[in-house]
Amino acid sequence: MLFKDSEPSFEKVCQLTDLMENKGQKFTVGDIDIAVFKVHEQVFAVQNVCTHLHKSVLCDGFVENGFVACPAHGWEFNLSDGKRPGGGRGIESYPVEIRDGEVFVKVSQKKFRY
Repeated sequence: MLFKDSEPSFEKVCQLTDLMENKGQKFTVGDIDIAVFKVHEQVFAVQNVCTHLHKSVLCDGFVENGFVACPAHGWEFNLSDGKRPGGGRGIESYPVEIRDGEVFVKVSQKKFRY
């Protein structure tokens, strides 16, 4: 079995006013858990599952200097690209669009191909 990315589209997750500064919120797009953050009026969306313990906890992480730190053990991930400090492999990041005060996220879903 191989995996193939389906054609992703932007999906509405919330109102911009629903997001608090430097606080994450968890959303599910398809079957993917994402964490959405507002930092200095910019909105970021990343995979909510930390790669260390494989738990959906990043939405509860501490935000500082453009990174979110996992609340379980402190691993940090860049909000703009999902990478670890120094550019190491990290988590998925997703494109975000703001339209008329609504937040839309484009999440690639994996599909089985036989």
